[in-house]
Amino acid sequence: MDYKELIKGAYDLHVHSAPDVLPRKMDDIEMAQRIKESGMAGYAIKSHYFCTSERAELINKLYPDCDAVGTITLNSSVGGINPTAVEMAARSGAKLVWFPTCDSAHEIAHVFDGNPNKKLPYWAQIIIQMKEAGIQAPVIHILEEDGTLKKPVMDVLDIIAKYDMILATGHVSHEEAFALVKEAKNRGVKKIVVTHVDFPTTYYTVEEQKRFVEMGAVMEHCYTTWATGKVEFEVTKEMIREIGPANCILATDLGQKTALYPDEGLLEFAKRLYDDGFTAEEIRTMTVDNPRALLGK
Repeated sequence: MDYKELIKGAYDLHVHSAPDVLPRKMDDIEMAQRIKESGMAGYAIKSHYFCTSERAELINKLYPDCDAVGTITLNSSVGGINPTAVEMAARSGAKLVWFPTCDSAHEIAHVFDGNPNKKLPYWAQIIIQMKEAGIQAPVIHILEEDGTLKKPVMDVLDIIAKYDMILATGHVSHEEAFALVKEAKNRGVKKIVVTHVDFPTTYYTVEEQKRFVEMGAVMEHCYTTWATGKVEFEVTKEMIREIGPANCILATDLGQKTALYPDEGLLEFAKRLYDDGFTAEEIRTMTVDNPRALLGK
């Protein structure tokens, strides 16, 4: 088996490339070159801090064989749950909207849990540095105290539906995610991804994932989650088997300085699944077909 066939024409919808506030392994130029050389089709540029649609447009002009996808993540640096930012992102070609990640109240509570010996991720160190400089980034809740979604969330969902963008749940809490996905469907959002469902702060049981699937959502599994020991590979594999490849996408969440390149990580993910009994067709469903469908390809 030529394992490279498993990612030929694939999209990685979760790549952290430079330029970025955080240190990254590669910039968009190198990533585009690697996409072409690996036989993949494209990648989504994820930043916790900025809209990346302008970067994607430039890369697509420079590298016609690489389909770079612009995105926006609704953290404090873009105004949080900011309908204007999402509207402008959509008009500039962004295809994917992540709800809050590093500024999500749920994620903040998980990382800053009072453990003085805990190794903090780079983004958490930035929060501390900003606080020491007198800059307090707002912590983002998407629900009112009564459990209903806040008005700006509704407005953002309407914009996502209007432009047929992909909604990704980000690092919000379980309660928030279920409310968000339910309302998204009610408002006509057709493309929904539940972000890395086996990651510690966004860990969903198989039964919870089935609830999302019933609402039309796709489950995302990222290479880094199991590769860095945040979950056992066997758990990830069994989740995919239970939910079914038709309802999953494979991505990497890569870009960290000391890690593999995203194309290498996606290939390793595909190889591990193939060696553990998944068929080439099942794997390509998750690396090629489902991401393409989300992008309207």
